[in-house]
Amino acid sequence: MEWLTVDSAIAFIALAGLEIVLGIDNVIYIAILCEKLPPAQRDFARKVGLLLAMGIRIALLFSIAWLASLTEPLFSIIIAKHEIAPSIRDLVLGLGGLILMAKAVIEMHHQVEGPAPSKTASVSKAVLGLVLVQICLMDIVFSVDSVITAIGMANQISVMVAAIIVAVLVMIIFAGKVSEIVTRHPTLKTLALAFLVLIGAGLLLEGIKVHIPKGAIYFAMAFSLGVELINIKIRSRHKNTAAPPSGR
Repeated sequence: MEWLTVDSAIAFIALAGLEIVLGIDNVIYIAILCEKLPPAQRDFARKVGLLLAMGIRIALLFSIAWLASLTEPLFSIIIAKHEIAPSIRDLVLGLGGLILMAKAVIEMHHQVEGPAPSKTASVSKAVLGLVLVQICLMDIVFSVDSVITAIGMANQISVMVAAIIVAVLVMIIFAGKVSEIVTRHPTLKTLALAFLVLIGAGLLLEGIKVHIPKGAIYFAMAFSLGVELINIKIRSRHKNTAAPPSGR
């Protein structure tokens, strides 16, 4: 087959790895949204959300000509002697970044104020639909940047589609574990929300042509996560030491 070449294989491996890394923020966002659902619905919502992300990205891949036009400036204005020429991509990333930051801050507020009152079954169904809509909207924001990156790394649609499918399958496998860990440790949820604020700020800056290397953002996330995992281990050890011995 035409795409089974060394160059295509290298592009596939690099692109699949990149899609998995770029999908970390999506997995965190979905995990936090699904935490509000009843336990029986969380796994379903996570899988459907990630499958929707895959469908959106593949659909965008088949609109390459339209995607290329997203980077063309819509208009040009001069503010403080600086020319600003935003494209559709810039507006989508900027607006998505603002929404992501606002959502994360609101979730932090709810976490500080305490859990919301219990919901009835009918309300739970409405919440499931709302969660899926929010996942779809944020998937579009994440997908635009991800797909444009994919187009720049590979020349064949089949390679890009295969890489996206593999990346989503990997995320589906680990999404449940990520959600379970975030739910079990409130401090990790706070850290995850802080990550979303950071990612939203990065999207917003990207929308106004201020480029921040994604590697720097992911390094900061990995370093903070490592420190917090050490803190969790220390707290667990102190808790076990302080616990009274069982039996007589």
